Amino acid sequence: MVTRLLPPTTPALRDPEARPYFLWWTATTVGQFREHLKDPDRDRRAYWLGALLREANSRDVWEFVTPGEIRALWPALVRHLGRSRAMWAWLLGLKDTGWPPPEAKA
Repeated sequence: MVTRLLPPTTPALRDPEARPYFLWWTATTVGQFREHLKDPDRDRRAYWLGALLREANSRDVWEFVTPGEIRALWPALVRHLGRSRAMWAWLLGLKDTGWPPPEAKA
């Protein structure tokens, strides 16, 4: 089986000097964003990945991460997803714990 991905919504997402549309509140470039997604600090990675999942067109997400990377970071990522949390949980076959998370309700 051959899997074909749709191209990004804009070729600028492949230009390291371009500013990605989904990071509208910051002057971060595509190249800097890719570095943020490799940050050794799990919470920082989760913040930036959450911004991608929350703000980008879902087809553009796959320019930057794989489903496995999202699943691996899911526990730290959930709090950054806002209203997109349930959609990503469903799409990736993950349990949607609802909001706020159970540990915050205690």
